[in-house]
Amino acid sequence: MPPLSSNLKKLSKIPMKPVSSWGRLSHELHNAIPLNDRNRVADLIQHNDSLGFGLAHGMGRSYGDVALNPNGTLWLTTGLNHLIDFDVHSGLLRCEAGVLLRDIQRLFIPKGWTLPVTPGSQMVTVGGAIANDVHGKNHHLLGTFGGHIQSLKLVRTDGMEIECGPTHNPEWFAATLGGLGLTGFIVEAVIQLRPISGPWLDTETIPYSNLSEFFELADSSEADWEHTVSWIDCMSNKGQGIFMRANPNKELKDVPKMKAEKKMPFMPPISLVNSLTLRPFNFAYYNLQKYKAGSSIAHYEPFFYPLDKLLEWNRMYGPKGFFQYQSVIPRNVGQDATQAMLREIERSGEGSFLAVLKTFGNKESLGMLSFPEPGVTLALDFPNHESRTHKLLARLDAIVKEAKGRIYAAKDARMPRELFEAGYPKLNEFLKYRDAGISSSLSRRLLGS
Repeated sequence: MPPLSSNLKKLSKIPMKPVSSWGRLSHELHNAIPLNDRNRVADLIQHNDSLGFGLAHGMGRSYGDVALNPNGTLWLTTGLNHLIDFDVHSGLLRCEAGVLLRDIQRLFIPKGWTLPVTPGSQMVTVGGAIANDVHGKNHHLLGTFGGHIQSLKLVRTDGMEIECGPTHNPEWFAATLGGLGLTGFIVEAVIQLRPISGPWLDTETIPYSNLSEFFELADSSEADWEHTVSWIDCMSNKGQGIFMRANPNKELKDVPKMKAEKKMPFMPPISLVNSLTLRPFNFAYYNLQKYKAGSSIAHYEPFFYPLDKLLEWNRMYGPKGFFQYQSVIPRNVGQDATQAMLREIERSGEGSFLAVLKTFGNKESLGMLSFPEPGVTLALDFPNHESRTHKLLARLDAIVKEAKGRIYAAKDARMPRELFEAGYPKLNEFLKYRDAGISSSLSRRLLGS
């Protein structure tokens, strides 16, 4: 095994390359270093002036700048993709942090086990899911991804290794869970999988005409349905949309052969999401789904991860990229604040067809900087029209601030520092666990370093 000094000398000569987030808002140079051996992580990430500050980077599915470190080092984690151990009786899975959620699902669902919580894309690493404490469509029942992590191994840039979990070094666990990758490098984790009968879901699709109907559906569904989510037409200030709910099907066992994913074949010169396409698309989508409303049986992949079927779909926003804006608003003012945001969006003409509205339950997140809290969350994609888009997002910020809500840092590229500080009351406690050798665009923007 070559000495550490030899490895660092080689790493310092790796040519820098442009790296983008999923929003494709920038293409700045990074010193991107692949990691493939979990036993060598402590050596390779030790802070070195010639390499600059570092940051773990998985699949790059974060929309904003949480996983970017321009002119610095990115430790690429997708080579740390090994399953280490699985207990067939308890469902405990130990794996490296670069394992994809997709691979866990496709391997273990046929064996009768599933991840309890997954986000809207399965092209996410375990480490990224922990660092952003992702949530899914069943938050009201099972909370966040981090609520099902039994332990994790964290390596700091000073060489310290920390094993932590809900009952062991819980303060380190709480800081790392949703900690935006800033407490150290997550090397491996133990995940509690959940028993499941098969890959199928009993689903129901229900159109709604306004926000009052949405909240009635959300509230009445939580007791009997595990998964709830809705698409909302943000170009209609009435708040019409399509509500979807699902439960695991306990009878069908067969595992179908999945069709190959398609790929966005090119980068259009301008965004395909624009003032000419938005209203017709939203109108057509709402009425098509309204026509198809009712009960059906669906495979989990298209229900949980509909956008994963079109690889590189982010290209549709053209060379300037797009912003994703996701907020959570406390329930007591959730309807009024959501209505106010819809009015601002319609007035601006800067609409979104990827607009998701759902409620969060009362499951408390363990992470100091975890995003979900009881209330209503609205997620929107906006093409980057520069100052015009920034002005709209600033108006949405004002609504969120007045409602005492917060913005999801995992998807953020421009949140003001004061809104971040107001939305995350445990921030000062979290700062005690920062790793001095780790930095990101987001941390420099919102934390100053």
